[in-house]
Formats: sequence, C-alpha cells, structure tokens
Amino acid sequence: MERKLPESIRRYTEHREYKMDTIGRSGSEIFCFSDMVLKVEKERNESRSEHEMLSWLQGKLPVPEMICSEKSGDRRYLLMTKARGKMLCDEQYLKNPRLMVHLLAEGLKTLWAVDISGCPAKRDLDHKLEQASLNVAEGLEFETETEPNTFGTEEFDSPEELLLWLKEHRPKEETVFSHGDYCLPNIFAENNKISSFLDLGRAGIADIWQDIALCVRSLEYNIGKNKECKKQLFEELGIVPDWDKIRYYILLDELF
Repeated sequence: MERKLPESIRRYTEHREYKMDTIGRSGSEIFCFSDMVLKVEKERNESRSEHEMLSWLQGKLPVPEMICSEKSGDRRYLLMTKARGKMLCDEQYLKNPRLMVHLLAEGLKTLWAVDISGCPAKRDLDHKLEQASLNVAEGLEFETETEPNTFGTEEFDSPEELLLWLKEHRPKEETVFSHGDYCLPNIFAENNKISSFLDLGRAGIADIWQDIALCVRSLEYNIGKNKECKKQLFEELGIVPDWDKIRYYILLDELF
C-alpha cells in the first residue's frame, strides 16, 4: 500500500493483500481486504459523522463493526469489518428486480424502526439547507455529478437558483431514522435478507421521503423507469407515493 497509514491502522493492514473499490462515487479511497475494509477520505463533516454514526448504530442495525477509527493530518481513516453478502446493484439482484425491490422496501422499514431518541445526528431540512447553502457559497463543482439537465431546465440555470427554489418550497417533514444516501450500492443482502448498510456519513434524523426519493432515483439509474418496480416498492411500504416530495429530495441531493 503506497499511502502512509497511521500506526493504529497499519498494525491491522500491514502485509495484507487488498483490492481497490471503484464502484463508489464519494471521492474516498476504499481498500478491500478479505475480511475488512479501510475507508480513507478527506476530513470533513460527513466523514466525522460516519465514524460517529457507525459507533452509535452498533446493535441497532446491521452495519459493519468498527475495528479502528483514526484522524491523521487532513485525512480520516475508518477500518471496519467487511459487509456480508452482495450489494443490491449486483447482477444477481438486477436479474431479479422483484427480489431487489422487496429488499429495498425491507431495508427502508428496518431503518424506520430505529428508535431516534438519543440519535446524535439531525439531518432535517434546517440542517440540509444550511449545508447546501455552504456548499453553494464555497463554489463546489456540481455539474460533473448532477443528474442530466438539473440546472439546464427552464427552472434552474445555476445551483444558486436551485437553492432558492428549495428554500421557498420546503415540504412538511415526517422525521424517522434516515440512511441519507439510500442507493443500491450502499445496501447489502445475503440469503434474501438485508445484511448490511454502508456509507452512513449522512445518516441521522430526517424526513421519511429523503430515503424514498434516493431509492427511486437509484432504481431508475440501475434498471430504468420501470413502473412495475415502483408500484411494488410503494405497495410493500404501504404508502402512497408523493412525487412532489420525491422530486424535491432528488433535487436537494444535487447540492451535496
């Protein structure tokens, strides 16, 4: 491994074979060992929160066990056990969309069952819009990662216009425990059951539609605009889709 690691991490990884993960889009470096994973990323609020939430969620949700957490310079290092099973964008689930959608619904219900009293992270719209404002003010580059035509429509010509619209059209919230980035690569399953949730830097107390929206977007990204899959998702969740809220949270995510 070329990167120089803190001693507390190196004692677990030295002379171990690994592969780099190239699926994620978070900008972090992911080193995959046979039985554990090392995540290295720049020090920021989201990386700090992931370490905190992973610790808090032990025993509450199927999440990796934290082996070692370290900050060195401008980098955070998180060494954790490897998730069991396969991510839901694996070929075995893409070929069986009914099972995949069932697992997505089960995952959402599992998250919503978490008792949010004592949760250390609030991710409601007050928090998200404040963070989005900071992101826009810092001039972060959105165009390379945004959904096609997000800013190029007649509504939004820039991140600033989108932010203003989001502030003026914020919906009423129904708070639950939220993953924050509920997409297929972040949910693992084994033996037809959810086995692990990953990438918890945005997890916390948030509106129930936050995860539903990104789930719908991830479904469309991986299998296209499949009406039957969406219908199945909401039938299994037992709720009527609110497409205005779904659109709102997908647009909000463009500013992160």
